[in-house]
Amino acid sequence: MADETPYIPAKVWTWNKANGGAFASINRPVSGATHDSPLPVGKHPLQLYSLGTPNGVKVTVLLEELLELGIKDAEYDAWLININDAEQFGSGFVEANPNSKIPALMDHSTTPPTRVFESGAILLYLAEKFQAFIPQAPAQRAECLSWLFWNIGSAPFLGGGFGHFYAYAPEKFEYPIDRYTMEVKRQLDVLDQRLADNQFLCGGEYSIADMANMAWYGALVMGKLYDAGEFLDVASYKNVIRWTEEIQSRPAVKRGRRVNRAWGDESYRLLERHDASDFDRDASVISAEVMARKAALKR
Repeated sequence: MADETPYIPAKVWTWNKANGGAFASINRPVSGATHDSPLPVGKHPLQLYSLGTPNGVKVTVLLEELLELGIKDAEYDAWLININDAEQFGSGFVEANPNSKIPALMDHSTTPPTRVFESGAILLYLAEKFQAFIPQAPAQRAECLSWLFWNIGSAPFLGGGFGHFYAYAPEKFEYPIDRYTMEVKRQLDVLDQRLADNQFLCGGEYSIADMANMAWYGALVMGKLYDAGEFLDVASYKNVIRWTEEIQSRPAVKRGRRVNRAWGDESYRLLERHDASDFDRDASVISAEVMARKAALKR
């Protein structure tokens, strides 16, 4: 019989390492590096260290969109940071992002190299660097930034809130699931109403705001997050679905969604991307190369 004794918080919280759910082995209440592990550097000016989660997808989609425009200086190496192996706590990654969250970008076109961490900052940095996918007119630019930062503020309720308690927590608890479900459905309704009269979030112009939100809410309405599509009745958000389908049909988005993907159909994965030709290579061969390199580093 389960213990039904009500939980009463202690006066001072202490870390119970065994009570972290699916990510108990990597979550911790302190920052900083746990081991020495310098980051690899490839041949391109832009070095991305990431994983194909929604926050990682935001950036690889933008990079592929920039390349689709013919912007050669947007060529990049995308290195896999496997958070389940705590690689985000390696010394090199912590230097790139002291918050130990993917993604992190190092721009070697500057001297010294410029670090940019957190997905929204990377999107804005690249959009401004290459003057693409961000409106130039003041009102439209403000709208774009508003929806971009709406995503940065809202997505943690979806991922760290709803996703954790619905899919990853060691037990199902009604109160947090109800509370976060209400918030996520409100967010979906915000998007659905905006997209009822607009092709994209900023009106008729596709932008980094769409890329950021598609990575999270597009994946959600297409049933790709937390196995929660039926529970959230995502099919009812028809405008979000229309918008998602339009964006996901773009060639650059199709490529970007594959980069640093480490789960699902192996033929769809691309653990690392170092050249445009990698998309045409056998994904299993690339996976073997990446795993062999990582294993060699641990010896």
